[in-house]
Amino acid sequence: IPISLSLNNAFLEQLEELEKMFQEDHYPDSEKRREIAAVVGVTPQRILVWFQNRRAKWRKLKKLNVKGNKKYPTSS
Repeated sequence: IPISLSLNNAFLEQLEELEKMFQEDHYPDSEKRREIAAVVGVTPQRILVWFQNRRAKWRKLKKLNVKGNKKYPTSS
């Protein structure tokens, strides 16, 4: 297995773990961030930034969905 492939797999596993944590809690406290950092293998600061960025993406997608629903209302 090429090194880049195994690094890519490790990254995808980390990302999957972070996404799972995000679904559970959008705002983890510092203790939870330390736990996540230990599991994922990065610093708590990186976890803090990742969650900030992920929340921004989540808000943007939410806003787009609201706009999209107004444009194309579904009949119930």
